[in-house]
Amino acid sequence: MFAIAATLLILNVDSQIPGDVADLGASILHIWPSYLAYAASFVTIGIMWVNHHTVMAQIDRTDRRFLFANIGLLMCIAFVPFPTRLVAEHIRGPGARDAALVYGFTMVATAVMFSVTWFYASRGGRLLRRDADPAVVSGISRSYLPGPWIYLGATLLAFLSPAASVIGFLVIAVLYVLESSLFGNSA
Repeated sequence: MFAIAATLLILNVDSQIPGDVADLGASILHIWPSYLAYAASFVTIGIMWVNHHTVMAQIDRTDRRFLFANIGLLMCIAFVPFPTRLVAEHIRGPGARDAALVYGFTMVATAVMFSVTWFYASRGGRLLRRDADPAVVSGISRSYLPGPWIYLGATLLAFLSPAASVIGFLVIAVLYVLESSLFGNSA
């Protein structure tokens, strides 16, 4: 799922260049928002993959509720290429605010589904491995609590400045990469 969503992102960039363009170099430079949107979303999907892997490494068993929560999470992740394309195509035009809002609410929904999936599984150790490291479990819980709120803040920024909102999502992605790299557990 993660690989497919990440692969679909490049198709959004590719679709920006018409086949019969007179000045290919100018067209390639003109679509810089597509590159930025691609990079932000690719890194974000990569972070989601790492987080999903970390969560699943703590899980010993599943039940129907957990599986449905995970389906909701994967649905959100698979949706990411659509708002990425909206942002890439509309960030410089009158639809910038709406594109940033769709992107942002997709990120909020994804963060909420990560939390639902994790907290359902971890509450009382419900679905966790017996040997799950309490420090890892606590670390995941602490890192998931602010996620939806951070994404909501960046989303609401679109009402003031769609470009700042989109840059905010890129900054969030970079911060999560740094946080995972510096403080992440090898679990």
